[in-house]
Amino acid sequence: MDVAKRLREAGLRPTRQRVALAHLLFANGDRHITAEALHEEAQARKVPVSLATVYNTLHQFTEAGLLREVAVEGAKTYFDTNTSNHYHFFCETSGRLMDISTGDIRIEGLPEAPEGMAISRVDVLVRLTDKRRR
Repeated sequence: MDVAKRLREAGLRPTRQRVALAHLLFANGDRHITAEALHEEAQARKVPVSLATVYNTLHQFTEAGLLREVAVEGAKTYFDTNTSNHYHFFCETSGRLMDISTGDIRIEGLPEAPEGMAISRVDVLVRLTDKRRR
């Protein structure tokens, strides 16, 4: 995959750090990742990047449409490389975020958007807990 080309097509300049982070994000298919976990991966691969740069880059990629932001709790945010319209399971025990098959959920009865507004997407987050810990 030519990540530099992908970044340019999204309107982003392919800096060394953006290209390195894009390789980590997109090289192995769809995934959900936090900024902290991506920073740890970058450090393990000797990519010289600060946590602040990782956050900035993830937000730039999201604004450019390369990632989808999934807010789980106030401060807990995941970034999803699958930007299609889909839903998620969140395991409260492990902190793992997983895709739900799109055919498994049907959304009905959405309210009319206020005048001058349009619904851009519907987010569904189904929280899971380990049965053994209840």
